[in-house]
Amino acid sequence: MGKKILVQRAGRGSQTFLSPSHIKVAPAKYPTPSNETLNGVVLELVHDPGRGVPLARIRLTNGAEYYIPAATGMYVGQEVSIGPQAPINVGNTLPLSVIPEGTRIYNIELNPGDGGKLARQAGSYATILGRSGTNVIIQLPSGSIKSVLGTARATIGMPAGAGRTEKPLLKAGASYHKWRVKARKWPKVRGVAMNVVSHPHGGGSHQSVSRPSTVPRTAPPGRKVGHIASKRTGRKKGSRVATRSK
Repeated sequence: MGKKILVQRAGRGSQTFLSPSHIKVAPAKYPTPSNETLNGVVLELVHDPGRGVPLARIRLTNGAEYYIPAATGMYVGQEVSIGPQAPINVGNTLPLSVIPEGTRIYNIELNPGDGGKLARQAGSYATILGRSGTNVIIQLPSGSIKSVLGTARATIGMPAGAGRTEKPLLKAGASYHKWRVKARKWPKVRGVAMNVVSHPHGGGSHQSVSRPSTVPRTAPPGRKVGHIASKRTGRKKGSRVATRSK
């Protein structure tokens, strides 16, 4: 009969695979868009479990409070502004259309009003390259170029926590505490390392799939592992193969 593989257990849903959303501080997003410029103050910098960058809790003059990823150099009591007339200072939030070219920005809205989607992880930032009509051309942390509406908002600076990934984990216990606050099951065992009853890739005298790993798109859960509906199989005929034949 075999046993249920990991993707089957995760798809069924249980406490083991439940996202620990109850320990999260709050969503990190901008308030509702407005044409007026509001001033605010950073009340506190808090750690959000499972997030690599600290959050800054900001209170505006109208009484509204919201959280955003903290910028490098941001401190408690710092005065910040949000709106089209805000000065170009670290921690201030403005529409992309009024931010000068070459400025480092983060927490960029993909669509105006979505609260921020791009360049939010610790130490990353995007750069404004230019403008094209109503759109602004930005370079993302990956190096790719993207065009975003000029009414989308972003924060000046770069997220705090740069260099976090440079510290080695050193032991499994550190990795355990790293992943237990995220919506991911850890550790993740390879299928070829399992017994034959535990996974379609398991068993054998050595760790190998030992059979074609391509499965159809309509394969049932439990069999749908490996190369799902692959476009092609076999080795590609490249220049190296052609050279050998000569």
